[in-house]
Amino acid sequence: MTATRTLLAVDGNSLVHRSFHALLGTQLATRDGRPTWAVKGFVSQLLGAVDRVGADALVVGFDDHTTSARKAAHPHYKATRSPKAPELVQQLQLTADLLRDAGVEVVVPEGLEADDVLASAAAQARAAGWSTVVVTSDRDSFGLIDPSTSVLRVINGGIEASPLLTPERLTMMIGIEPGQYRQYAAMRGDTSDNLTGVRGIGEKTATKLLNAFGSVEAALADIDTNAGARVAAEVGKAVVAKLAGAEARAAFWSNVEIMTMRTDIPLGLGWEPAGVGHLPLDPARVTAALAALELTSLVGYAGRVLCGVDEPAPHRGTSSWAPAARGGAPQAAESAADAAAAGASPDGGAGAVPLVATAIAEPVDPWTADTLF
Repeated sequence: MTATRTLLAVDGNSLVHRSFHALLGTQLATRDGRPTWAVKGFVSQLLGAVDRVGADALVVGFDDHTTSARKAAHPHYKATRSPKAPELVQQLQLTADLLRDAGVEVVVPEGLEADDVLASAAAQARAAGWSTVVVTSDRDSFGLIDPSTSVLRVINGGIEASPLLTPERLTMMIGIEPGQYRQYAAMRGDTSDNLTGVRGIGEKTATKLLNAFGSVEAALADIDTNAGARVAAEVGKAVVAKLAGAEARAAFWSNVEIMTMRTDIPLGLGWEPAGVGHLPLDPARVTAALAALELTSLVGYAGRVLCGVDEPAPHRGTSSWAPAARGGAPQAAESAADAAAAGASPDGGAGAVPLVATAIAEPVDPWTADTLF
């Protein structure tokens, strides 16, 4: 029996943004002044994810920063967000350019977001008989989880410490089925996206309601045809009043529309051996792409993970990014700037800490963990 092949679908915006803030203090840049700390953090996480999952193909999605169909239809969407720092905007573009130069399939859907790329990747992989692992630090993709799609939610502690969420694990942690997640999130709302939920209904009530009725539509039908008798019995009379209002229903359905991800984005992936997006990549292209941004400390690891080539033994003056084994922690950085990013001493001596930690001292709740890396 042929083993199921795995597509790794990566949320570029999410991970670059996370790396930007996590490594801001390093101010890593090229000799000509281009900021690269977020680029390096992203590439490190990408390599760790490919290594952990053993991906057969790779696609990275980014938001279209020039226009937004969701904002055009719903002007309040993300309206309270501050403009991105110029250095973040620059590093988002540098990351996408580096990936393209290395031969990675990069998709920026016109007027849409990285989430739409992830949803399209999962749907198209499923249809081709593949499995998908979505890599993101956001919760938005939890509704994509199904028997063929899992989500590696990047939290503090790095890739190795991040939970790989399956349908069973998501249900265990939240209490609902993945197919109910979008309605759960629409009721709860999302302050970071300026999406007000149903006022007075939080996560616990939303979970109880969905467990009792299966869907919000069924609960609304009880309110409209049975005076909400069953809703009152299951979650209380106050919820009946909250869901009966036109304003609450409008907010809920607006959120559902905004949170619905597209699954029809052309990705250009090939599902046959050696198709577009498949690994391994060309070592020369990967090396040149990293060297162009002076990220040579990642060349050895990238060669092994993305290109399937053996890493040379590290020595001073060349790449020293050399995991001891699959999924192992990176060794010491090659320069003072790398060491600063890694939290290590400049000479990479005893006590050095890897750029992306592979373990954390205490368990982290993936639903509340906001600390970067």
